[in-house]
Amino acid sequence: MRYTRAHIRSFGYELAPVVVTTAELEERLAPAYDALCIPRGQLLAWTGIEERRWWPPGETVAKGAIAAAKKALENARMCAQDLGALIYAGVCREAFEPATACDVAAGVGVEGDVAVYDVANACLGVVNGIVDIANRIELGQIRAGLVVACETARRINEISIQKILADPTMANLRASITTLTGAAGAAAVLVTDGSFGESNRRRVVGAVQRAAPEFHKLCRWGVRGNGSPTEIEEYAETDSIGVLEYGSKLGFETWQALLRECGWRVGDVDRFVAHQIGRAHRESMLSGLGMGPDQDYVTYPYLGNMGTVALPMTAALAEEHGALQPGHNVGFLGIGSGLNCLMLGVRW
Repeated sequence: MRYTRAHIRSFGYELAPVVVTTAELEERLAPAYDALCIPRGQLLAWTGIEERRWWPPGETVAKGAIAAAKKALENARMCAQDLGALIYAGVCREAFEPATACDVAAGVGVEGDVAVYDVANACLGVVNGIVDIANRIELGQIRAGLVVACETARRINEISIQKILADPTMANLRASITTLTGAAGAAAVLVTDGSFGESNRRRVVGAVQRAAPEFHKLCRWGVRGNGSPTEIEEYAETDSIGVLEYGSKLGFETWQALLRECGWRVGDVDRFVAHQIGRAHRESMLSGLGMGPDQDYVTYPYLGNMGTVALPMTAALAEEHGALQPGHNVGFLGIGSGLNCLMLGVRW
């Protein structure tokens, strides 16, 4: 997919206010650690995450998404009436129906001739939303669209901790490591056709996608039970070794395809922003992409794995801190459970 008209106009994000350190989680897991003869500090060593953030108990994802969406519009000096589409792309949603995007649209003030809908694709949701809006812009259907997501990990982290404490086995701990990287946050990305008076910045050059659905059981988050309301439970389980192995392979294939699609060589890429999971995934990615750590920008050590929010918030922070400069060729590297991979090339 090649693009000539789609630009990332602005970002908006909302940091969750409750800071939770890995040391705090390990203290709660102490009885299981002792039973398994695991020393303190292992979760930090495995993930490289020192702290993450959670929303306060009872906070809705729509509230965080609305806050991020308003910031994106304010940063662009645009209003809700300029939007032709609003997509909510988080894993966490308010309900089965209506679309959480409707809640966000009402909070932002969107109405009338505008597409409002949810996109769900694990941690790829926001990148999928950017492509959806870029496609609409290329077709001349709309001039601007907003992708927004909000994630919360408090509840599933609490469930995983209780599961490990109730049955302290290495199998339970391994299946929960990725869950314990989970964090909260909200982010929004405003995509336009460049006709709102802005300079020719952050142009989307191209996008490629690859799928390996035979691995769809490696990472799962949902509910299960026999149908009785009292016996339905929420769960999250990840084969972290399998995700690392097969996800890295799929990511490398997608990266090579992105370079071809954008007409770039590795040396042409100034920076990249990847989905933030943890230390092992980053090291594997750097090795496979042929890129150096100075070309990367990471937030997982202090923000954890925010799911769909991780990549756009990291891009926003990278720009704020001067890591992304005008003229840079930037890769957005998205990967999600499924396994699915979607990458974008952006001329910053």
